Amino acid sequence: MKLLRVLVILLVLGCPHFLKAQLNADHVMLVGRNALYFEDYVLSIKYFNMVIGVRPNYSEPYFYRALAKYNLDDYKGASDDLTLSIERNPYVSRSYQLRGLCRVLMEQYDSAECDFRNAIRYEPRNVGVWNNLILSAMQREQWEKADALLDTVAMFAPRNTDILMKRMKVSLKLGDTIAARKWADEAVRIDQYSSDVYQARAMLSAQLEEYPSAEEDMDRAIDLMPARSNYYLNRALVRYYRENLRGAMEDYDIALNADPNNQMGHYNRGLLRAQVGDDNLAIEDFDFVLEHDGENTLARFNRALLRDKTGDYRGAVSDYSIVIDEYPNFEYGYQCRAAARRKIGDTKGANEDEAWLLNRQTEHYRNAMNGKKADPDTLQTDDKTRRASDRNVRKYNKVVVADEGGDREYSTAYRGKVQNRNVDVRLEPLFVLSYYEKPRDVGKALNYYKPLADMNSCGLLPYPLLLTNSERALSESEVQRHFDDINLRSKYIVDDESNMAHHISRALDFALVQDFASALDDLTEALAMDGELWPVYFMRATVRYKQLEIEELNRLPSDDDVLLRSANKQSLPNLDYHLVRNDLTQVITLMPDFAHAYFNRGNVFVKLGDFKSAVVDYNDAIKIDNKFAEAYFNRGLTYIYLGKTAEGIADLSKAGELGLYSAYNIIKRFKDR
Repeated sequence: MKLLRVLVILLVLGCPHFLKAQLNADHVMLVGRNALYFEDYVLSIKYFNMVIGVRPNYSEPYFYRALAKYNLDDYKGASDDLTLSIERNPYVSRSYQLRGLCRVLMEQYDSAECDFRNAIRYEPRNVGVWNNLILSAMQREQWEKADALLDTVAMFAPRNTDILMKRMKVSLKLGDTIAARKWADEAVRIDQYSSDVYQARAMLSAQLEEYPSAEEDMDRAIDLMPARSNYYLNRALVRYYRENLRGAMEDYDIALNADPNNQMGHYNRGLLRAQVGDDNLAIEDFDFVLEHDGENTLARFNRALLRDKTGDYRGAVSDYSIVIDEYPNFEYGYQCRAAARRKIGDTKGANEDEAWLLNRQTEHYRNAMNGKKADPDTLQTDDKTRRASDRNVRKYNKVVVADEGGDREYSTAYRGKVQNRNVDVRLEPLFVLSYYEKPRDVGKALNYYKPLADMNSCGLLPYPLLLTNSERALSESEVQRHFDDINLRSKYIVDDESNMAHHISRALDFALVQDFASALDDLTEALAMDGELWPVYFMRATVRYKQLEIEELNRLPSDDDVLLRSANKQSLPNLDYHLVRNDLTQVITLMPDFAHAYFNRGNVFVKLGDFKSAVVDYNDAIKIDNKFAEAYFNRGLTYIYLGKTAEGIADLSKAGELGLYSAYNIIKRFKDR
């Protein structure tokens, strides 16, 4: 059976004329869904292409290929595939849902609305689809229509806070501030541990100029979710309206420390720094904005004023000139440049600017005498802020706020992993041995284990192995490289079947292309040759764990598709998790100082419902490495499952201290229970 699977992949990928009848389409479909589940979208498309080649009349491979394209932001390609899927089976709600999302993102709102309504025909109580239908109306500013749709949803989802927040926004657009406040208060009452509801109510209060209430709600949102940079940006605006400039700058400092590339944050902080006299620091902020957006004329004019103020007159003249080239009727620009030109001895240039100003003033006077109204863009306003899209240079000194509708908020059960959806509290995942991992967060330590480093230095495998619980998806070239490696190793194994290194290397390749069954076969073969190989036991445990995750999903009824399944749904664990535990126990026997093996086994014990044994394993992991943030995090959650909230909060606090900032939100949720 193993040889058949190997041949299927090698021959189909390597030989386009391989007989279609020999393709094990069900297996390839399963492996493609594995790849999709673990976010290897490019790889999954390859598998679904194979299935479509032999089963062109089946709807499912078109849907899943569309889902992969959607996650790669290829909305046109995804929409086309979904049309093909619907042609083959027009009775599946998810196909209309996803095509509607694609059409929204392509701004085809009428077609998207038709798709969402078709999806509702088959799932009339799907709040996510209703949410998207409502947002489609809001996107087109059809506020009465959105309000009517919200009334309908409220009949069967009266406590859904996302819907309540949309009711707040729509009521505000309809001018009903009393209703808007009512819905915001109701959302907070229903979910007092959600930072989003406090943030929404704060923004409502700010729009109503109730700034003390707005700041109080922003404080609460930040307490619940301290790692969200946009919360600090929003509180900074509220503090600015309250004339607390130092407090606003502190918030900008925190936000930009978390999100250093936020241009709006740099622009606004630059304005505030200039207002309190921190001119050189303000110039640094405007330098940053211009490095990333050389067309930002308003930032350039602010920098010109600051250069002028700090004695860099030539730099100021250069910036003024660029601004005037862009806005040739900007009187204040000529006035400033004339003064700066005199300071560097450019009397001729200064005289030219002053002559232009005199002519301009004469023109304004004549227009006024003739009753001609001034251009609105030349008039100053009392507003303290401007929208990001408003590039009127005369508003150079206004704090920037985001444009309305920047966040589309469309709901999808499809973006990202299934296990990460609808779950606020979940364990940190298992550590695996892989060639690839996502970029590390700043300050996060490398997961180091000396025996693994020694093994890498021996060069037994083609690439060095990493110990990570944050694998990344492979690029198309990497996918092809591993298919080529499978082909190469298979040839080596035919010549020398007893070479253990070839089996281990090919197992890793199979695992990376999400063919877990073939990977397990190779790992088991290697252990039959040498039962003392701790890395192979470790790999087999993690590969089997991934396979079991997929198998659990595939056992669900067809109506609860793998990609629509709620991660909150509880079920009895597969007894094969005992096999995972046994492999990890063997690793610990061979390598008793390997903290990550204890951590992984602790996770397996949680899966099996044995929380006390899990705590023991997390304890051992922490004894070996007292800075093991993930172990503190998971032990904290496990303590909470056991009803030991105080101990759990202490561990979560330690995890947050060590860099797992999501721990702080969980602390807020449990500390008062």
